[in-house]
Amino acid sequence: MENILANLKQFWAFTGFANCNFQYLIMIAIGILFIFLAIKKEWEPMLLVPIGFGILIGNIPLFQGLNVGVYEEGSVLNILYQGVKQGFYPPLIFLGIGAMTDFSALISNPKLLLIGAAAQFGIFGAYAIALAFGFNAAEAGAIGIIGGADGPTAIFLSSRLAPDLMGAIAVSAYSYMALVPVIQPPIMKLLTTKKERLIRMKPARAVSPVEKKIFPIVGFLLTAFIVPSGIPLLGMLFFGNLLKESGVTRRLANTASGPLIDIVTILIGVTVGASTQADQFLQVKSVYIFIMGAASFVIATTFGVLFVKFFNLFLKGDNKINPLIGNAGVSAVPDAARVSEITGLKYDPKNHLLMHAMGPNVAGVIGSAVAAGILLGFLA
Repeated sequence: MENILANLKQFWAFTGFANCNFQYLIMIAIGILFIFLAIKKEWEPMLLVPIGFGILIGNIPLFQGLNVGVYEEGSVLNILYQGVKQGFYPPLIFLGIGAMTDFSALISNPKLLLIGAAAQFGIFGAYAIALAFGFNAAEAGAIGIIGGADGPTAIFLSSRLAPDLMGAIAVSAYSYMALVPVIQPPIMKLLTTKKERLIRMKPARAVSPVEKKIFPIVGFLLTAFIVPSGIPLLGMLFFGNLLKESGVTRRLANTASGPLIDIVTILIGVTVGASTQADQFLQVKSVYIFIMGAASFVIATTFGVLFVKFFNLFLKGDNKINPLIGNAGVSAVPDAARVSEITGLKYDPKNHLLMHAMGPNVAGVIGSAVAAGILLGFLA
């Protein structure tokens, strides 16, 4: 009888119930909230469902020594997490993004690139705020990249500059990407007049197949020579786009934009979520990171819209740009562009801004990768 009781006691010690505390319950509630928002509200379900369930996986209270946790060397989760920790999932994501992105809107109207550049002020604004909060330069750089609204870039940079903060930075970046339809519209309305919201932009010119083939080559050479440290992201982005536009690598482009990016998205979402283990994640620094992430997103959206208003001072007639596409300068593709479209249609049901907004939106992808390369070059 004593042996049976001892065995039961030992079994109980290995259960999650015996090792649970309120911190784990808080994280489990957060994971369930992510899944709820993804399913009920359809906020970035491709991201929030894997991350939310990953949070559940990472916050089952474990008895030390079971070798199954994400931070335990040699465990299955730890091996999968190396793709995040070593930063080789993000370039694969960028390969898929490049293979599914049409740069025609940017090629036909190159000045839209400036809007994507202006929105990157959110990154450097958050960098300054993080320094003021007492973070060191490397940590501040990793936190600042949240303002680019690009989860893979945030993971790539934080894995090199601030690996201890990577979980909080990644979850913050993906969370605010999902909240694009909530955060941006009030800022866009506040910063624009009714007359500005009704601006109709002239149709974009047709882009030739030759231009589409040349763009990824020229774009890569130009950006890579400026920021060589951004090659892992920029190289894969433009390579993926060349696969799409070359016309002779359709199978490779379909693989990169379909099965490959889907597999990597699942792995990156689940492992990032699992890395939010309560004892590692629930810290004061994590709260600060979420606050600064929100600030960086607001700054990025604000600068994007205000830059268009300023730029319009130098443009005449039908060359003027609707400021409602200024928000699309962040790198949340294509959600930020959809916000421009939906917001524009509220004020003029016949004014479709989606294709125009895709210009600064894809420019934001390039801009966030360039900004990451700059920060990596200075701070690594």
